[in-house]
Amino acid sequence: MGHSVMIILGIESATSQVGCAIGGHEGVLASVHSSRGRRHAENLAPQIEFVRAQARINLSEISVVAVDVGPGLYTGLRVGVATAVSIAFGLGIPMIGVSSLDLLAYPVRHCSKLIVPAIDARRGEIFHANYRQVPGGVQRISEPAVSTPDDLAADLLAHGNEALLVGDGAVRYADMFANLRGVEAAEPSVAYPSAASIVQLAHAKALREEFVSPSELEPVYLRKPDAAEIEQQKRKIL
Repeated sequence: MGHSVMIILGIESATSQVGCAIGGHEGVLASVHSSRGRRHAENLAPQIEFVRAQARINLSEISVVAVDVGPGLYTGLRVGVATAVSIAFGLGIPMIGVSSLDLLAYPVRHCSKLIVPAIDARRGEIFHANYRQVPGGVQRISEPAVSTPDDLAADLLAHGNEALLVGDGAVRYADMFANLRGVEAAEPSVAYPSAASIVQLAHAKALREEFVSPSELEPVYLRKPDAAEIEQQKRKIL
């Protein structure tokens, strides 16, 4: 695969935002996001059509589909992954899965503190992990976990690290972290994983040939869905 023609479609739906982007070695050519909550299934197809037109790229020119594999909200995650998989199958091209937590850490990679992405997992919980700055980016140094904001706050307090919290979970529970010494919150503008970041991270992975086939792509749920989410999903499929 010639690197000069590698075109990546990135799809993001792990949180309350949904978005997609197209790009390659020249960077991101077009991207779009919307946060009209929970309408991921209706939003995604028109968005893909829109970024494709904006980037002046035909579907047949796309060489990789990259998708946020979570952790994230069950329903949105399923929609994004299913859409990405069907496009990749249809075009006969490989995929790259990117972690939602990696995507949150990436834009704040220049921060020398401990970087802690925290995604609002609903039900009073958050998905989170710890990252450290390394040359050329960030590295995850703990397993992705699901816990209460209280537990994360206690953990940060116990370790006494200077930390930067980023993500919609950090925003939602800001008051729980506000009085922890040395802990600051990133600004809300970077609170959601961005489809542009998917394209950028996936491009680096593509150069290292870290591809998976559509049938191998595994979303990361970290938690069983509740009955309401499964019910909602069934209605979407019918």
